Amino acid sequence: MKPFLISVVATIVSMLAIDSIWLRTMYSRFYQPKIGHLLGDSVNVGPAVFFYLIYGIGLAILVIQPSLASASGFGKIFLMGAVFGIVAYGTYDLTNQATLRDWPVMVTVVDIIWGALLTGTVAVIAAWVTQKLG
Repeated sequence: MKPFLISVVATIVSMLAIDSIWLRTMYSRFYQPKIGHLLGDSVNVGPAVFFYLIYGIGLAILVIQPSLASASGFGKIFLMGAVFGIVAYGTYDLTNQATLRDWPVMVTVVDIIWGALLTGTVAVIAAWVTQKLG
C-alpha cells in the first residue's frame, strides 16, 4: 500500500507543478486567444482538485504500479504514460471539438501533445520517486 500511495502523491505533486507552469505560460499566449470566449472569469477549484486526484490515482493504478511490478525501464514507463495522456486529453478535446461550436482544431492538437508529454514525464518522475521511497 505504501508504494501505491507514494506513486499517487508523487504523480499529483509533479503534475500540479509542471502543469501549473504550462498553464501560467500558455493561458494568455494560447488558450485565451483561441478559446477565450469559452473561459470563465476564474477556475472552479473543486472540479480541478477532483481531476488531479482522479488522474493521479488512474495513472498510478494503470501505468506506474504495473510498470514497477514488471521492472519496466523509464522509456517504457514514459511511453505508457504518454499513451494514458493521449487517451485522457484526447477524450476531453475531441469531445469538445465534437460538441462545442468554434472549438479550434489547433487546441485539440496542442492539448493532446501536451497531455502525452506531461503524463509521460509525470509517470517517469512518480516511478522514480516510488522506487526511491517505496
